[in-house]
Amino acid sequence: MKTVSESRAFGGVQGVYSHPSALCDCDMTFGLFLPEQAEDGPVPLLWYLSGLTCTHQNAMDKSGAQRWAAEAGIGIVFPDTSPRGAGVADDAAFDLGQGAGFYVNATEDPWEPHFQMWDYITDELPDVLFSAFPLAEVAQGITGHSMGGHGALTIAMSFPGRFRSVSAFAPICNPTASDWGRKQFSAYLGKDESAWAAYDATLLMRKRGFDGPMLIDQGTADQFLDLLKPEALAEAMAARRQGGSFRMQKGYDHSYFFVSTFMEEHVAFHAAALHA
Repeated sequence: MKTVSESRAFGGVQGVYSHPSALCDCDMTFGLFLPEQAEDGPVPLLWYLSGLTCTHQNAMDKSGAQRWAAEAGIGIVFPDTSPRGAGVADDAAFDLGQGAGFYVNATEDPWEPHFQMWDYITDELPDVLFSAFPLAEVAQGITGHSMGGHGALTIAMSFPGRFRSVSAFAPICNPTASDWGRKQFSAYLGKDESAWAAYDATLLMRKRGFDGPMLIDQGTADQFLDLLKPEALAEAMAARRQGGSFRMQKGYDHSYFFVSTFMEEHVAFHAAALHA
């Protein structure tokens, strides 16, 4: 593992690191904030998964999460959103290829050799983090924005007992029924739609739900509401009687102004579960 940078922040350290990924067959980069409390022993970990076109840097620079994480005594990891590099398949469209991994394991050419983001986030990167940093594997939460909200919700529901809490900002809620999903799943997973269901938060909510507290914030002025389909997940949560909060925030759009506005509440939500 290579240290790209380390900067003091709110008494802790915001680092950026890279490492060779066997799963993605390229070097992967992630950001990790460790609060001052990590100097004395392992701290809980909050995963933040970013959205389309983002790298590890967007939320790290724009969300303001470090301030609240420092106060709560928890670490935050900011993974990249896809494999990258000259030898990695890409597409001219912003919503496919590099920067648009969709947190799935691709099975189709030319994506399969590198785009193994599900296993990277749930298997390979955890091994790196918990072996190299003072982080408590028994105390994890997960959140994300847009495509990353989709990733956070689907991963949390697919690994019962791993995450104590899950939240999302404007998640892609029903990708099998949206152009933000059907396009990418066709490319990455093929035309057999039965293979898509494991990556759809609404379908997973109907099937199994989440075994802990859940918080979702969605702006009412989000320019991508028709693609996100929050109503589908809200209906599935109600039908399942899933514990949690689904909040429609009046006037907010899809930007990081929205994310940063409610980041303090999301970190506090996770901290309460992680320190319980």
